[in-house]
Amino acid sequence: MNITLMEYYRELKGYTYEEISELTGIPMETIRKIFGGEMEAADYETLQALEKALKPQVYESGVRETGAYQAEKKCYTLEDYYGLPDDRRVELIDGKIYDMAAPTTGHQAAAMQISMQIKNFISRKKGKCRVFAAPVDVQLDCDHRTMVQPDVLVICDKDKITRRRIMGAPDFIIEILSESTRKKDMILKLRKYEAAGVREYWMADIERRKIVVYYFEKDSHPAIYGMREEIPVGIFSGELRIDFAPVEEEILELGQ
Repeated sequence: MNITLMEYYRELKGYTYEEISELTGIPMETIRKIFGGEMEAADYETLQALEKALKPQVYESGVRETGAYQAEKKCYTLEDYYGLPDDRRVELIDGKIYDMAAPTTGHQAAAMQISMQIKNFISRKKGKCRVFAAPVDVQLDCDHRTMVQPDVLVICDKDKITRRRIMGAPDFIIEILSESTRKKDMILKLRKYEAAGVREYWMADIERRKIVVYYFEKDSHPAIYGMREEIPVGIFSGELRIDFAPVEEEILELGQ
């Protein structure tokens, strides 16, 4: 994990340098120099200790499973998923069902703005890729134990698009983080998306005005951008740059 990402996680958890020192046993002055850019390199053990303290962890109690169903079965399938009431929005991941809270208006506005920019780019280029926004079912592993609903996704293989769902991994996914989905999106779905063959995965933290970008085909370490930047999309060789300034403007107009 690079220092930029550690700083983001430190902000996310609200830790002071003193608290990190207590958690890791690393002298506070050393921590201050690392995060302040005064120390060009830190030893492996120090970086491992910082990563362990700062990286979000997902435990069974840390991700909100749907309470009405979690005690009934140890492993759920698509039959259970499609058997739920139509007004119940959930995701099925590795046989577990997770509730999805209704998105905020800021969340919806961000997803629509991002989708529009991607769609306009594809149309200008007369491309064959297609952009979708939630809710759309994605049978990520093409098995009966996982069905997810990414906020924004791009599919470049039309054979994966069926009337009812997407079959297989999208090329590009953006999840807009919320308090109810943050841990799931940052750890559980990150691992799932990379393993399934998603080429690029972005996490838009609109509350903290940060965009975390994983371009799995190029680098396993993410880049972090602010919401006043134009961010290049790797699967389109950087020709598409998503402008997050209008996304932030819409969020601010909504008072979020």
